[in-house]
Amino acid sequence: MPFREEDWLPSHEELDVPELQLTSSVLRAGSLYYGKYCDYQCKEFMLCRDETNDPRRCLNEGKEVTRCGFEFFSKVKTHCPDQFYDYWQCVDHSGNDMNFQNCRKTQNVFDECVKEKLGIERPYVGYFSKIRLHDTQRPRFQLPPHKLPEKIPEPPNTDTAPLPNRILD
Repeated sequence: MPFREEDWLPSHEELDVPELQLTSSVLRAGSLYYGKYCDYQCKEFMLCRDETNDPRRCLNEGKEVTRCGFEFFSKVKTHCPDQFYDYWQCVDHSGNDMNFQNCRKTQNVFDECVKEKLGIERPYVGYFSKIRLHDTQRPRFQLPPHKLPEKIPEPPNTDTAPLPNRILD
């Protein structure tokens, strides 16, 4: 993507966000609840990204998704640490694809803990692929007016052009 002089790049301070230091098995084990808990923030980020088609304009929404992830996993760590530990360990050791199939017992224990202590029910199969309307308070992004280049001059009329005196070989 080429940049022009009027384009801006975010500063290092704007881009500096603490990352969730979690392994893939922890993220996979908590993914359904994380997705449901941070649904609003994720939809705000995706809406911003799709409307603007410019990730630089959505830094605050992205930071909000990360903040929500910290909040969710800290609540899980506070209220259901042993159940979650057993569940993600099972997912981690269930094979290369981290399949949930072998971890239904630990999953049920974790599901009950999250439901009881955090008030979040496990999303049903197809919940995230279902079409759901998102109500946002963010104003709709308006594209800046497109500046057209100056008019290109008309090509010369070849019918009135003089013929060359000699033809080159």
